[in-house]
Amino acid sequence: MDSTNLAQYMEATGSIAKPWLLVQLRLKKLQERRATLSENEYVRELEDIHQDLMNLGEWWRGIEDEVF
Repeated sequence: MDSTNLAQYMEATGSIAKPWLLVQLRLKKLQERRATLSENEYVRELEDIHQDLMNLGEWWRGIEDEVF
């Protein structure tokens, strides 16, 4: 699945506000641009995505049935 398909899926299912899917979308877009980035740019962007993922924490605790 490419980033366009993932974005369309997210839009069709009302999942735009699901933060873990936004992280997946960012990762997919980064993967697609990998060939055009220097090693340093790639690592910097990957670290940024990783930090955003870690910042999500356990926001889903107690509402698992609603969000998954």
